[in-house]
Amino acid sequence: MKHANVAVFVPHNGCPHQCSFCDQRAITGETLQPTGEDVRRIAQAASEELRKSGRVAELAFFGGSFTAIARDYMEELLQSAAPFVKNGTFTGIRVSTRPDAVSEDRLALCRQYGVTAIELGAQSMSDEVLRRNGRGHTAQDVRDAAKKIREAGISLGLQMMTGLYGDTPEGAYATARALIALRPDTVRIYPAIVMRGTLLAQWYKADCYRPQTLPEAVALCAGLLECFTQAGISVIRVGLHSTPELLKNRVAGPYHPAFRELCESRIFRNRMETLLREIAPGAVTMEVHPRDLSKAIGQRGENRAYFQTMGYSVQFLQNDTLRMGECAIHQQERR
Repeated sequence: MKHANVAVFVPHNGCPHQCSFCDQRAITGETLQPTGEDVRRIAQAASEELRKSGRVAELAFFGGSFTAIARDYMEELLQSAAPFVKNGTFTGIRVSTRPDAVSEDRLALCRQYGVTAIELGAQSMSDEVLRRNGRGHTAQDVRDAAKKIREAGISLGLQMMTGLYGDTPEGAYATARALIALRPDTVRIYPAIVMRGTLLAQWYKADCYRPQTLPEAVALCAGLLECFTQAGISVIRVGLHSTPELLKNRVAGPYHPAFRELCESRIFRNRMETLLREIAPGAVTMEVHPRDLSKAIGQRGENRAYFQTMGYSVQFLQNDTLRMGECAIHQQERR
């Protein structure tokens, strides 16, 4: 059964900072603050679609720092959402927030109204990178908030961002290792995108900041995705979700509508390249699980073309005895 989030965006509400990358209204396309009635309307409409599709979903409050908004407003939104969890329409409520906005009082309110998951926008575990990008919190704040969420019995999600001002690929891997140590249930990986109206946009135009190229971001995020997956952590998003507003307001940066697929394809390329080191150039057969076939071939056959430049003619075949993520290579006999 497929899982999805039904999102209610609370744009930039509750956040006292202006991070270098942030213009939530440009990213989410939302400018108005939702009311409790809006939440009920969205939830009711979604319940009909969920019944038809057979999917399960959480109701998610995204787009701002949910636990930092006014307490009465936070309770209004949760009160409107809670009945839809109790009647089984949604499996739970998911919220996103800042690491320095997780208090015992707000956690108690979350538990009271059935919040099942809290995602922390960690972004980096380097205090210097956090400072340069105006985050207003430290890596220790992330650790402390993660501990509180765990102790409250709420599922922990962590979000990281690559390509921030002052960050490096080595720094991104250090962040990934630090996040893995916190034992999150889920992770999201976002390459930094330069949006109109942000500090990154100012720095980019002043030649003070160079965003990642798409190939750089794919190579890095593929490695990070593999790190989290090998640690048994579910990566529920890689790359920003496409919206008309994001496309309209993007100034620069490694955006691609199928960014995760590019990363997964790169992981297969890396695995295949390791196996091919033991085989002389020529015609080879690559077997993968049927659901991995498109990832192995790559978008527009890019992996096949890549190996052709190395002297390999690769035939991709499906093999349902292999597990997803596995691949087997055989050298074809010369005739």
